[in-house]
Amino acid sequence: MQNESLDALLTKQAVIQPNAELIAQGAFVEDWQAEHARSVANLESFWGEVAKEYDWFAPWDKVLEWNYPYAKWFVNAKCNITFNALDRHVNSNRKNKVALYWEGENGEERTYTYRQLLFWVNKMANALKKLGVERGDRVCIYMPLTPEGIISMLACARIGAVHSVVYAGLGPVALRDRLADAQAKIIICADVGFRRGKPVQLKSIVDKAREGQNYIEKVIVYSRMSTAAELSHDEVDFEEIINAGSHDCEAAVMDSHDLLFILYTSGTTGRPKGCAFAHGGYMVGTSYMGKAFFNLYKDQDIYFCTSDIGWIVGHSYIVYAPLVNGSTVLVREGAPDYPDPGAVYRLIEKYGVTRVFTSPTLVRMLMKFGEEWANKYDLSSLRQFNCAGEPLNPEAWWWAFRHICAEGKAHMADNMWQTETAAPLVCSPITLPIKPGKCGVLAIGIDADVVDNTGASVPVNKGGNFVVRKPWPSMFSTVYGDPKRYEEYWVTIPNVYLSGDVATRDEDGYIMFLGRTDDVLNPAGHRIGTADVESALVSHPAVAEAAVIGKPDPVKGEAIKGFITLRISFTASEELAKEIKNHVRDTLGPIATPSELEFRDKLPKTRSGKIMRRLLKAQELGLEIGDVSTLED
Repeated sequence: MQNESLDALLTKQAVIQPNAELIAQGAFVEDWQAEHARSVANLESFWGEVAKEYDWFAPWDKVLEWNYPYAKWFVNAKCNITFNALDRHVNSNRKNKVALYWEGENGEERTYTYRQLLFWVNKMANALKKLGVERGDRVCIYMPLTPEGIISMLACARIGAVHSVVYAGLGPVALRDRLADAQAKIIICADVGFRRGKPVQLKSIVDKAREGQNYIEKVIVYSRMSTAAELSHDEVDFEEIINAGSHDCEAAVMDSHDLLFILYTSGTTGRPKGCAFAHGGYMVGTSYMGKAFFNLYKDQDIYFCTSDIGWIVGHSYIVYAPLVNGSTVLVREGAPDYPDPGAVYRLIEKYGVTRVFTSPTLVRMLMKFGEEWANKYDLSSLRQFNCAGEPLNPEAWWWAFRHICAEGKAHMADNMWQTETAAPLVCSPITLPIKPGKCGVLAIGIDADVVDNTGASVPVNKGGNFVVRKPWPSMFSTVYGDPKRYEEYWVTIPNVYLSGDVATRDEDGYIMFLGRTDDVLNPAGHRIGTADVESALVSHPAVAEAAVIGKPDPVKGEAIKGFITLRISFTASEELAKEIKNHVRDTLGPIATPSELEFRDKLPKTRSGKIMRRLLKAQELGLEIGDVSTLED
């Protein structure tokens, strides 16, 4: 493979065979296709068997109660996810195992064993109770990526309160909308976060978001630069109350269907949707996929996730699933390219990281800075490199495969999921061949299809709607306070969950995602996914990142315009624009060639790092799009 040119690899249907050594080192599921078939043949039997691995205060009467479109998992069972994430390990030989490594951007380090993490979670849980937080109360967490944020999440779950984590950095309008929708009783925040060596003011955003609201009773402030003396009458100091709390706090006995958290998504239009998740199903579904796909089940693994607790990836695969599985998790606050582009690689080398979960955005950023940064560090501990968040274009896939995964010595894995699903729907298991450019096969327990607008399956290699036909445990149970918005997912095409993604499925069952349903271009009547054109643009050696939109055209109906940022060593010019257009023409054909290209220093992105095509289109068409602080996923 090393002797083949990248262009050749990108233009042929390459297939990467499984690495037998990696499988021997740790494949939780040895026969993925057989296990998938078993799981969808009888959902209740399969998930009932999986659920027996966890600790329950009382067993379930029924695995699944499916009253379309509402699902209840492990009906009448009693549990608490924190008991499985903490007590279960403290009561075993994992008591003194490291649960959490944390690093600040300035190099500050902290380590928590499972016993120590339970100690601090209990103290925070008792502090919340002393402030009057009761079962079912909503607590907003507006914290940077610090142990205090994770401890706060677990403390809420410990006592049966419902946490609503809002990404620290969303503006006051976005925060206010979420506070109001959840009717939060308490806010837990920090005075500042840190990014690129500078403090990011957070408390001032909370103050603005609270203006005119009377349902918030207390604000708990984790002071990193300020002092407790600066707090007002309804604010309390995080350190003061946590240190005053007892370290004994039994986990509240929760019904399996009781709410664990609310996480808001899709704030691009209308008010944000509060996806609500329950203790039992979420625990079983996310932690099982943590083992089955991410292979987080061996004590020697060190797992590094570059996301944030403000997003679903942070909930599922920084906090809950890894801790339920007894993993050691590494998290770091700050920009991944600060103080230099070697920051991520340095952490992998320093901690001996075996499994990484990151985003295509980060991969493209690393690619932009060049492989010389990867070559400076020892990445030989790495066994699995997972990407999710948006389609991973083939050029970035191959770059990471070569320079991070050392030509397959680590497994290069793609996966697709959403806030609403809480865990992967499609993935690239370590035991199956990989087809770069295609996300992978259906996750275990997921009965999905590619269909037309009537719900009928489309032929192989034809585009359609990606849907899920049956419920799965980790799925959201409703939209908080607005069940009609939840039902829309299941009734737009009757009897299926409509993901909103356009996809194709090949003859081997591999799924390729072409973009969102509102990200499909239609020049001259041809349906072209934005991901296809963007991948072709990024495969040009000068292009670092790309986004494309459709513009009204009097002849074609819709013309394609591309926005691109260049790699450091290239300069924008008309000649380069023509060269890049010709490259797309050669790659995809004339119909997919952008009519226009615009060079930009950077592309507008959501707080989670996704390119905001809607904002680009609104700007191009001269439309107003409102407060961009509310634009996220």
